[in-house]
Amino acid sequence: MKSTIAQVRTYERSVQLLMVNQFTINLGFYMLMPYLATHLAGPLGLAGWLVGLILGVRNFSQQGMFLVGGTLADRLGYKPMIIAGMVLRIVGFATLGLVDSVPALIAASAATGLAGALFNPATRAYLAADAGERRVEAFALFNVFYQAGILLGPLVGMVLTGIDFRITCLTAAAIFAVLSIVQIRALPARRADDALVRADGRRESVLAQWRSILANRPFLLFSVAMIGSYVMSFQVYLALPLEVRRLGGEGEFGTAAVAVLFAVSGLTTILGQTRVTAWCKARMEPGQALVRGLLTMGVAFVPLLLATAVPVPDDGIGLWLLAAVPPALSALLLALGTMIAYPFEMDTIVRLSGDRLVATHYGLYNTICGVGITLGNLLTGAALDAARNAGVSALPWIALLLLGFACAAALYGLHRAGRLAAPAPAAQPDPATA
Repeated sequence: MKSTIAQVRTYERSVQLLMVNQFTINLGFYMLMPYLATHLAGPLGLAGWLVGLILGVRNFSQQGMFLVGGTLADRLGYKPMIIAGMVLRIVGFATLGLVDSVPALIAASAATGLAGALFNPATRAYLAADAGERRVEAFALFNVFYQAGILLGPLVGMVLTGIDFRITCLTAAAIFAVLSIVQIRALPARRADDALVRADGRRESVLAQWRSILANRPFLLFSVAMIGSYVMSFQVYLALPLEVRRLGGEGEFGTAAVAVLFAVSGLTTILGQTRVTAWCKARMEPGQALVRGLLTMGVAFVPLLLATAVPVPDDGIGLWLLAAVPPALSALLLALGTMIAYPFEMDTIVRLSGDRLVATHYGLYNTICGVGITLGNLLTGAALDAARNAGVSALPWIALLLLGFACAAALYGLHRAGRLAAPAPAAQPDPATA
């Protein structure tokens, strides 16, 4: 960890602040969100469909507004969007803890989602701009802080929620309030994208801006090819815990084994991300690293696939090992695959944008992958149900393994065709003939 902090200190103050910000953002978010459904269904007594609606509104408002958030960041500047997102999170989190009416809860949930859509693209574009040629290493460090927040947040939230969920909400809101003040005082302003100004001095319209991005075929192909990586990595929260509980039950063992999954994923990233990135950068081109990252994520489901060939013990340590070890190995390999791919993924988006409208590219990319995650999770859930009903427990793991191989093959094709390289600069008009 000391070497990680030492690396962070070699970057500009703005980059350092953005990394600490992301840790704090995830700390505040994950100390509250894992316990929101229990609060809504328990003390507030809401029906299951209302709980699903409130949680779904947050996800929809974030994924659906990423493109708008990125566009505003490119037009108005990165810092204003980061601050606006923080303020919305303060309002949303405080409201979730203080109200019990369904309309207010839906509005608060929408506000927390919109907040992420505002500051996520702006933060990544800001980091890419200020890290310069060291973008890959910067995003590796960024992922360390990102995962540290995810790992620590639920632990803090568990303690606070044990006292009162309102305290959790207000503490999370207070964290974002402090973070907002720090942003206002210490984060340097970033100008809006100069590329929006045309040769005649007028600003490019939003529709023209979106049309230019939708015409960027390599970027769109890359975005679609990367959907599978997010579907696979999300299984740490969906398929793997369900498999643990299917075999280990809903008791203390099942709860502990699921906690181990999250700890394996988070700690592996915190301890190994910078080393993995340095090793890959020294030996691979970005496209090769992406392919190997996706392959590793696909192979992550092999331990679960092999475990389906083992007879399930009735009880005892044999059952516990079968319920815990294959999912933990899968979580480890998923974390490794993400570590390999993530920094080069973020860097590739910047390169494919041609360093123009970077936040908008990040916004559209997040929206595409977000829609893909939703569809992928629906299909994964259907595969889990079909496997249970048909008695073919290997089905979901085969599907996820093939998904990893298919996405890796698509990225390999894009890499070999030169589609992952930066676009050639547009020709400038000759002033003598303009």
